[in-house]
This record gives sequence, structure tokens and C-alpha cells, in this order.
Amino acid sequence: MTGDERDQHPEKPHEGRKRTRGPRLIVIITLALLTVVGLVFAAFELSPRPSATIIRMAFDEQSTQLNAALAPLRPAYVRAQENIPYDRDDPDALLDLYTPDLGGGRRPLVVWVPGGAWVAGGKEAIANYSALLSGHGYAVAALDYSLAPGAHYPKPVQQVSQALAFLERNAERFQLDTAHIFLAGDSAGAQIAAQVANVITSPAYAAALQIEPPLQRRQLSGLLLYCGAYDLEILNFEGPHGDFLHSVLWAYSGDRNFRDNADFATLSVRQYLTADFPPTFISSGNGDPLLAQSRAMAARLDELGVPVTTLFFPDDYSPALPHEYQFNLTVAAGRLALQQSLRFLSRQVNATWAAPDTPGPRLPLAGRSINSTAPAGSALAENKAALD
Repeated sequence: MTGDERDQHPEKPHEGRKRTRGPRLIVIITLALLTVVGLVFAAFELSPRPSATIIRMAFDEQSTQLNAALAPLRPAYVRAQENIPYDRDDPDALLDLYTPDLGGGRRPLVVWVPGGAWVAGGKEAIANYSALLSGHGYAVAALDYSLAPGAHYPKPVQQVSQALAFLERNAERFQLDTAHIFLAGDSAGAQIAAQVANVITSPAYAAALQIEPPLQRRQLSGLLLYCGAYDLEILNFEGPHGDFLHSVLWAYSGDRNFRDNADFATLSVRQYLTADFPPTFISSGNGDPLLAQSRAMAARLDELGVPVTTLFFPDDYSPALPHEYQFNLTVAAGRLALQQSLRFLSRQVNATWAAPDTPGPRLPLAGRSINSTAPAGSALAENKAALD
């Protein structure tokens, strides 16, 4: 090639390098993505914290919506005292106390432990429901407690016990009737409430958990238990909710192999019940993945001779009632659950004061009828036509 030809066709020394830059960039990006995916996978495999964070976000969003829907029913005559510390050494140990301004002296006390799979939830989520319940003549304490994985079992059981002791010590200050105290809870809160009730009524169980009973047995008038999990051995870890259950129980126990953890076994309160357990109202929706837990808990209490009132629904009840159905008062089943809870409380207190009607717009029961096969004496059997 002559000089003139070379001038007309100059060499391109970097042409080959440019051709390989694209494939190399793809390889680098792919490796980076695989590294990120690997790190994320490792994070979920090595710690329950990522799963717990996602679950908490979902629970908090749902509970915020449910609480907001109850705002129109909140009674104007109920007073709220917020963020009362029940243990000044514990920043998580706060409660909100709702009391009706109706006169009449001391009020029976309902202590509600909110749910959230042990990793989510709090007293704000049940603010309007607590006020609504209080509007029927009760003092209602809605509790905060430490959440997993920041705290592990049995910390919440200890905290709820401390809250009861605090309220009992301050009964005069808050005008509480400590002869009629109820524990209540939903989901994980129901499980915690059941454990605390067993601490109060079973010395052997209290010793196993190393928790001092906060009340005398005679002070605990009953329990309201909604949608809880009471026995690890009958949880379905192989079903569609298995990964969820594994994540939250790993977070709560602090042990990935929680099913083999002897200390965590006491969480299965159903296995430790005695005939001294207090009268209990128990319910769960027919579409709740934990329905079998409530049925088994009720059956065990019945075997022990404990007075138990149940509200269950036929398997084909439609639309199926989900986990935590009781907080949805726009549906007849939710209103029936509130009605039956109030009937149970009133029966246990044998109150002489007249409880006011539910404030706010009247929500007549309406919907399909229930053809119940529930045993005589159950809440559902007593109210077969309530949803007509």
C-alpha cells in the first residue's frame, strides 16, 4: 500500500477493543446482579430480619386501614389517656387507656394485646376499636410491647404481665374495678394473652416461664381470644403459609430451629392448660389459615371443663371471613363478633350498670343466614339467625 493509500485508509488500532466492550459490559452487569441476588438470598437465609421488615410493612398498612374505617363509630364520650408507661425502664412499655365518661365509679377492665405476628402491630392499630369497646362501659387498656426480631420470646409475655401489675397498682388512680379484669387479644396478641392467663392460673406454668403472676386468679374474669395460634405442633408449616410462619417464629424465638428449642416449647400454651383457666370467648373466621388453632384451643378448654363460648362459621360461609375478620364492622360477621364479645363480658361481670348502645350510625346485622352445627351454648348456636 502506498503512502497516499495509507492516508486515505488510516488504520483503526482500537476497533477490536470496541467490538468486545459490549459483551464485557454485559458480563460485568450480570455478575453484579448475581452478586446482589446472592446477597439478598443470603440475607433472608441468615437472618429473619428482612422477612420481618416486609411483613411488618404489610401488617401496618392493613391495620391502619382497618382502624381508620372505625373512626366514624368512635364514641365522643370516651376519654383516651395515651402513652402511659407501665415500666419506666422499658421504652416499649406503653399503654393507652380508654374510659367512658358515664359516671358510676370504677369500671371493669379489658386489657387488649394487639396482634401482628409478633413482628408488627401496636396499640395505635386498635385505637378506635378500643374506644368503641370502652363506650359500652369498660375501661380498655391497649398495650404496646416489644416486637421481634428486636426482642425475643418470652419478652412480650413478661411485658403484658407487667402491664397488668401496673394497672392493678394504679386502680384507684384510673378508677378500675380490679375484681373484674379481662385479657383480650387478636392473632399473636391472643396467643400472648392466653399465655399470661395461664401464668396467672397455673403455678407450674408460671415457674416454667419464670414470671411472677401479676394478679390473683379470682381477679381474672375471662378472656377474649380472636384468631390466635396456640400450639406449634398443629401449625401447618408445609402449606401455603409455611414460609411466613417459619419467618415470624424464627424472628420471635431467635432460633432458626425453633421447633427443636425446648425453651420455646412453652409458647404452645394449649399443651399447658389446666382446669383453672378462666372462662374464654374464642373465635376465628372460616377463611382464616389459623382456624384450626382456635378450634383446637376451644376443644381443649372444653375437655378441661373450662367454660368456653365459641363463635365459628360454616366452612361454606361466603364470602369467607379472613384472619382478623372481627375488626371489620362493615360486614355482619364483624358486628356479630362485637355483639357476642360484649355479651360475654357482661355475663362474666354480671354488671348492674346499663351499657349504652354502640355509638355512631346503626349497623343492622344483615347477610346470609348461618346454619350452625355448633354445640348448644355456643355463641353461634345461640344466634343462628343473627345474620339473616
